[in-house]
Amino acid sequence: MADAQDDYPAHASTYQSFSKLVLFTILFIVLLLSCMALGLVGNSGLIALLLGIGGTLALFVAFAILG
Repeated sequence: MADAQDDYPAHASTYQSFSKLVLFTILFIVLLLSCMALGLVGNSGLIALLLGIGGTLALFVAFAILG
């Protein structure tokens, strides 16, 4: 039983890292789908491209700073 308590911080850290990875993936998929919809349905390809690149960079920076 002592091993289980010793492993708790490692498990909590792994769970938190995995949770951040899942959140990043969900946000990136939503960004990607919204840019595709804007570019294909809204006929605003350039704005969709800029929003996609800027949003991806913003996600990377946000998760690098906050993570």
